[in-house]
Amino acid sequence: MHTHQVCWSAARGWRVAGTDAGSADLVLYFGTREALACGTRFRELRAMFPKARIVGCSTGGQISNDDVSDDEICAAALRFKATGLKLACEPAPGPEHSRRCGTALGNVLKADGLAGIFVLSDGLSVNGSELVAGIVEAVGPRVPLTGGLAGDGAAFERTLVGADCEPASGSVAAIGFYGSAIRIGHGSAGGWDEFGPRRRITRSRGNVLFELDGEPALDLYERYLGEDEAKGLPGTGLLFPLLIRDPRQPDHDVVRTILAIDREKRSMTFAGDVPEGWVAQLMRGNFDRLAAGAAEAARQARSGLGETADREGLAVLVSCIGRRLLMGQRTMDEVEAAGLELGARMPRIGFYSYGEISPHAASGVCELHNQTMTVTAITEAA
Repeated sequence: MHTHQVCWSAARGWRVAGTDAGSADLVLYFGTREALACGTRFRELRAMFPKARIVGCSTGGQISNDDVSDDEICAAALRFKATGLKLACEPAPGPEHSRRCGTALGNVLKADGLAGIFVLSDGLSVNGSELVAGIVEAVGPRVPLTGGLAGDGAAFERTLVGADCEPASGSVAAIGFYGSAIRIGHGSAGGWDEFGPRRRITRSRGNVLFELDGEPALDLYERYLGEDEAKGLPGTGLLFPLLIRDPRQPDHDVVRTILAIDREKRSMTFAGDVPEGWVAQLMRGNFDRLAAGAAEAARQARSGLGETADREGLAVLVSCIGRRLLMGQRTMDEVEAAGLELGARMPRIGFYSYGEISPHAASGVCELHNQTMTVTAITEAA
């Protein structure tokens, strides 16, 4: 497996590291909505990499090794020696279609030798929990599934996904990796601190939360945030994610991020399901613990590579936009912490997202996560 990193800026255009990058089999790219919306950057990538599958999305910031940028497009061109690829793409017109969309993607990719799936989804029109459930339903729980939901900074207006086409809203792309040579390591960790009382989710529907302990959810959230922060919802809610857990599995925590609010209905829409009967608790960030969480995610991913951990490969980091907004200038801390764990032979690209997809560190079951750093590390055996 050979990896070439590629970047674009308005001042310098495309810069490609390596002389044989044009023979790539797969190109992953990440950029802001403004940089990708015109489609020109995709067409340029297509001209540079005529044989490759080209997949990417809009973001809340791009990761390239130890750097985080808003004004560059970051990409990686991969050439495999003994791994097959297949690309699937499905429309995602609304959250109610999410499971059906996931099942359709899984059915396209399901085949002998399927070793892993990497998915990029529209970040606003999809219920990530249902999307993941649909894919897992089709391919089975043993196939590693990782990826993320596209972002739009803190604007929450429109996200884009491209799968061998100009990026557009309302779609989901999934790449299947096939064969015995491919190695995929994955990790996911948070680092947020819980605060305030635990409350029961007394009324919800899918990813829409209406009541906590019988009280309108938005009322409680606004009370905790205070008047000034409440005016900035849903954006300010990224700094105060919601921890939810099934009372029947108290050690199995999942974090949810707000995507939208309805002030009339006093409800909140999250990136994934918030089931009735589960327990919920607010969270807030701690810089050092967030960086330590990123390091832990990278450690998990590296350990999953086994004997190939020191081979040439690529790590894709997907971190929540809420982490970036909270950490500000210290965002580099979590990216550098992950890099130290992955090692010098593992170049890194990635993006800040509206949701992260990875197997749960405790259960091994693939889920939608929020406010985490997830790491997908890819290599090939000799």
